[in-house]
Amino acid sequence: MKLRNLVFLASLSIFTASCTKNSITGRSQILLVSESELMQLSNQQYKSFLSQHKVIPTGQQAEMVSRVGNRISSAITGYLKQKGQSDLLKGYDWEFRLVEDPSVNAWCMPGGKVVVYTGLMPVANDESGLAVVMGHEIAHAIARHGNERMSQGLMQQFGGVALSAAIATKPAATQDLFMAAYGVGSEVGGVLPFGRKQELEADRFGLIFAAIAGFEPNAAVPFWERMSKISGNGGKQPELLSTHPSDETRIAKVKEYAKEASTYYKTSG
Repeated sequence: MKLRNLVFLASLSIFTASCTKNSITGRSQILLVSESELMQLSNQQYKSFLSQHKVIPTGQQAEMVSRVGNRISSAITGYLKQKGQSDLLKGYDWEFRLVEDPSVNAWCMPGGKVVVYTGLMPVANDESGLAVVMGHEIAHAIARHGNERMSQGLMQQFGGVALSAAIATKPAATQDLFMAAYGVGSEVGGVLPFGRKQELEADRFGLIFAAIAGFEPNAAVPFWERMSKISGNGGKQPELLSTHPSDETRIAKVKEYAKEASTYYKTSG
């Protein structure tokens, strides 16, 4: 059998073995990496990131990040427990940090490691706006979108090898791939931005989580409009928009999701 055919069969085997149906979104995903492996790498990279950035532990903004994050994580815990999906949070140890950085950005690593940049705070404007973006980023992690992107990168750059093998042979490149997969810094090695399906899933479930936590879901539309105006007025494109494209179609979908999330908001009081 020709080598090309063997490579194709090997790739097909990897694809089939790693195809998993997401219990939250219902969509099939290619996940080459176990969540436990990702959480181990997450803890290492999260600590490394914090050691290289100025963390703001106190003050009004830091307290807001912590308060909003804790409310959303509690809402997610209750939501998944009600659906019998608490196992999705296995290994999670939530942390919410504000770091001094002018970039308009935020992200969530596996295990609930959430970082918000000071540059985002004026755009968030208030707790409801902050809840929109934090809910969105946390939804990306809960829906395992980062794992999808990491798996895509492993296939593109390393031929679909196991994470442990990638780390052993190319540790720096693998770490860069991980950081890019979770929206920390710029694209690396051709890792694509979150796809439209991933974005819409994060928009939808992020708003549901925020609404259950008691935050106004209708704050989503003006938040994303403010984000778009930053680059639309000739300013530097926010880091958040480099992997989170915003357009009229998306805004229309956000309005739909806000209406759905409002049903959860009403019951949360």
